[in-house]
Amino acid sequence: MEPERLSDAAALAARVPDGALVALAPDYAGSPMAVVRALIRRRARGLRLLGVPQLGLAADILVGAGCVVELEAAAVGLGEFGIAPCVERARRAGELLIRESSCPVIHSALQAAEKGLPFMPVRGILGSDLLLLRADWKVIANPFPPHDPILLVPALKPDVALLHVPLADEEGNLWVGVRREQMLMAHAARFTLASAERVVAGSLMADPARAAGTIPALYVTAFAEVPGGAAPTALWGETPDHAVLEAYAQAAAREEGFRDWLNAWLEQ
Repeated sequence: MEPERLSDAAALAARVPDGALVALAPDYAGSPMAVVRALIRRRARGLRLLGVPQLGLAADILVGAGCVVELEAAAVGLGEFGIAPCVERARRAGELLIRESSCPVIHSALQAAEKGLPFMPVRGILGSDLLLLRADWKVIANPFPPHDPILLVPALKPDVALLHVPLADEEGNLWVGVRREQMLMAHAARFTLASAERVVAGSLMADPARAAGTIPALYVTAFAEVPGGAAPTALWGETPDHAVLEAYAQAAAREEGFRDWLNAWLEQ
């Protein structure tokens, strides 16, 4: 089935069901901020966020707006601007379930889903205190010599992979370049929804310089052209709007400040 070309970010947000497990890339790798704003405008509820492998501004705003009930990530923060204040408030208030994880676990669990496997072995975090926090991870004896311990993590299959990409074509192929986490998200998820800076004629798969970094339309459910759809975060190779991010961090440090910032952002 060919992907559907939608009109705008709001149309994409309408395809994200309440309660969905939504995979998001980090702020530096194509954060779908325009769709996040549309999700808040339509009062999405009960979302579960998966950072691939970490979460940032998008997650903090969604949590502050009351759209999220749980999240899983290797880290959550605003980079040089400090902690994610809305996530921290929700955590302290017991309003948000946080599943501690790590980069290798998240990537491995998505690879399991990508391959149709129930779990994936992981070695790098054996001995970590993370094992004490995750009853769903299992340490077993390696069935092959030298029969040493190995960790098994269950597959992670997001309901929705939500992306913002620099380029799409009219067929729904998405160019993500070196951002392989976005390709992994699309392979593993049940549905992939993408906003794109621009949509071009022809097929990106026909361009040898771009084909290797392109998610085939086979894995894409719907897409829309949304220029500036990652702002105030940036696509790779570009600079984020540091002034906006700093203003957000300062405002969101207090609940009242976050509400004022959010209301102004939603009106843009």
